[in-house]
Amino acid sequence: MTEGPQQRRDPVDAIIDQWAAVRPDLESRAMEVFGRIYRLSRAMGDQMEKAYQPYGISRGDFDVLATLRRSGEPHTLSPRQLSATLMLTTGGMTGRLDRLEKAGLLRRSPDPHDRRGLQVTLTDKGLDTVDRAVGAGLAVQTAALSCLNDEQAGQLADLLRELLAGTEGAER
Repeated sequence: MTEGPQQRRDPVDAIIDQWAAVRPDLESRAMEVFGRIYRLSRAMGDQMEKAYQPYGISRGDFDVLATLRRSGEPHTLSPRQLSATLMLTTGGMTGRLDRLEKAGLLRRSPDPHDRRGLQVTLTDKGLDTVDRAVGAGLAVQTAALSCLNDEQAGQLADLLRELLAGTEGAER
């Protein structure tokens, strides 16, 4: 993205310049792209953590609550479904569920269809919390995107979708 006749420089440019000085043979476009994605992810992660703090939840907690919320009525999933969606180990999921249950944001109960299984359901307090937190988080994300116009934001979303599809395909 350019700003007038001269392009804005950032810390990634300094890193690329340093590599160019010591290894001019390297093609560094990938480093530019992924360096910026990494820095953006870290910066936004920190901002999202702050956005969720007033609701007494972390980003990880939000992810659990939001997954239940997006599942629709009755906002119930099994711990296994949550773990798969969030790409968490069962141990990591258990810790989050324990914390959220203790806070009254969800409840665990026996699965009526599987005697060995559990189901996790948002409580009314959890539903209210996630609905308020998603608004706060979206406001932070929208503010961050405000440096781009609608067309640029759409192009960026499309390009990132393509990049993500390409990297996920490469894992297989």
